[in-house]
Amino acid sequence: METRVRTGIHPDIMEAYCVLEGKPLSRTLAQRLVLVDSGQLLDLVSLANKVRNKFSPAAYTCTIFNAKSGVCSEDCRFCAQSSHHAAPIEVYPLVSESAILAAAEKASSNQVRSFGIVTSGFGYDRITREFRSITRAIHLIHDRYPELAVCASLGVLSPETAGALAKAGISHYNINLQVNPARYAKLISTTHTVEARIETIALLQECGIKTCVGGIIGVGENMSDRVELAYVLKDLDVDVIPINVLIPIANTALASQPPIPAAEVAKTFALFRLIHPGKVIKFAAGRETLMKDFQGLLMLAGANGFLTGGYLTTRGREAAEDQAFLTALSGF
Repeated sequence: METRVRTGIHPDIMEAYCVLEGKPLSRTLAQRLVLVDSGQLLDLVSLANKVRNKFSPAAYTCTIFNAKSGVCSEDCRFCAQSSHHAAPIEVYPLVSESAILAAAEKASSNQVRSFGIVTSGFGYDRITREFRSITRAIHLIHDRYPELAVCASLGVLSPETAGALAKAGISHYNINLQVNPARYAKLISTTHTVEARIETIALLQECGIKTCVGGIIGVGENMSDRVELAYVLKDLDVDVIPINVLIPIANTALASQPPIPAAEVAKTFALFRLIHPGKVIKFAAGRETLMKDFQGLLMLAGANGFLTGGYLTTRGREAAEDQAFLTALSGF
């Protein structure tokens, strides 16, 4: 462990240096770190960056493709694709297999390592014609672009559909818990339960599929809720943790939600890194559009991956620009 002859560092941050020695951060200490004030924030960020560099230094980039948009039966309060809202988005059924393949080709040409197929809706509890089309597209991508890891985010699954995706050879499956599960019904959705999502995670793990499970911040939760979510994800032993920052969208239930400060986002990322030293923590929605000048700081707060090229119904940044951004960060 590095010598720490310093003054002025908050004692709870000093205690959290145990993570650099390979010791877990206790839930009690994590909740105390929630209370660290802005004057100590850069010390916490610095520790998170040290932990990232030691335990998970590799950079991870991925892109997603919105293969089916809108008319979702679920009432997720933040989501533009919900049929319970009237958000100004493009609505279309599942696109053709050739359209999915073309999107994968673009991802491959941009040297993105992972390509995710995303569909709106509750999920697939059986193998339908639409589901078969998705699995055929996955096989086509494997044949044409073997260097590309193919991922999916199709909602809640059954043993049958999870098994079919395993046979199709997907790399990761994304199904976010969004918030502290105890507050899911209040802050996210009343039309389905968080338990259905947790059951899907278990099914995926039984099938040998890596899981990409995270959340969204800025929907009315507090810092303690975020810590609780982080520990639930630790208990579930997920592989990749995407963190989204709410982008309020017109005509959704959270359209008027005030933005959270960049310092609070930085603290959130730092705490997730200290709780998950060796995991991929991916900065997803809100990185460019909301964080703007602070996105470099937030990547140094513990993130070691990001989504590039767009976020379903909101714009992102071009892959070439993000590659330059990643190169610029590599010396820190």
